[in-house]
Amino acid sequence: MPKDETQDSAASLGLTVRLYDELTRAILAGELQPGEKLSEPAIAAQYGASRAPVREAIRRLQERGLVTYVANQGVRVSQPTGAEFLALLDVREALEGMAARLAAINMDDDEIKALEGLVAGHRGQIERNPLGAYLQEEPDTDFHIHIARGSGNLILAELLCDEFYPRLRLCRRLHRTVPGRGHEAWKEHLRITDAIVQRDGELAEILMRRHIRAAKVALQTALAAAAAATPVRKRSAARSKVLS
Repeated sequence: MPKDETQDSAASLGLTVRLYDELTRAILAGELQPGEKLSEPAIAAQYGASRAPVREAIRRLQERGLVTYVANQGVRVSQPTGAEFLALLDVREALEGMAARLAAINMDDDEIKALEGLVAGHRGQIERNPLGAYLQEEPDTDFHIHIARGSGNLILAELLCDEFYPRLRLCRRLHRTVPGRGHEAWKEHLRITDAIVQRDGELAEILMRRHIRAAKVALQTALAAAAAATPVRKRSAARSKVLS
């Protein structure tokens, strides 16, 4: 391939990655709302790009489940349902259980110390708001990303960090959990970390699986409460309309 073509190809790939990263950030931050349509011409104009890298970035977003193609409507930001979130947690239990077991075996001492420091550092957030969510917005401060990367299995780490967690973050943003669940989740992180410190891979996997199952139960509780409240809201709205 001629040098100019190689440079053009590299530049196009770099632009695609930048567009994908920026669109992912905008979706997860809520700047692009669920159901919002993505316009290729508008994105190309905004970033000074041609349509090809924009189309490729959107294709990658679709592979990650962050956008969805809707017939006769184009590409829109995904709106994961509660059922999809629950299904995601079923898969997550198996993958993260494996990651925790491997991390207990493969993490070096410095990585384990970093994990201990990370979880200890989250205490302040939990103590400031015991009933609030336990949010870890940045990859460098995310307990689960550290476990995945520390597993020593590059395929598993890529699957979790690049494909799974962005979709999970979108689900988290759309579906609230039970108040106080964040504090319980942090304590579960402490127990998982202790198992990894002890190099007990079997226990680390068991505790991680329990942790994910507890998150699923909390989500089911939140969804049930929301479903029970919906008819009340509808009745209240109808009553207000009658009385107005």
